[in-house]
Amino acid sequence: MTKQTSRMTAGYFCEDCEVSIWPAAPRSELAWLKDRIHVVREVAKHSQGGLDIWMADGLAFLEEHRDHSVLVVTKS
Repeated sequence: MTKQTSRMTAGYFCEDCEVSIWPAAPRSELAWLKDRIHVVREVAKHSQGGLDIWMADGLAFLEEHRDHSVLVVTKS
């Protein structure tokens, strides 16, 4: 008997545009980024080495959909 494991992937979904992205980060980190976007913006301004790719992608998505309803979602 083979046991299949389904892996959950987390991402952002804009309810207004019906667009989603799936950065390579756990749901908890995506929620953290969404809740603290003002901190991430400041870090990005002053960071010499840049942000991790998932943070840069998430920040770009959240900035593009700034006044929209964005949810942290999961899929399997």
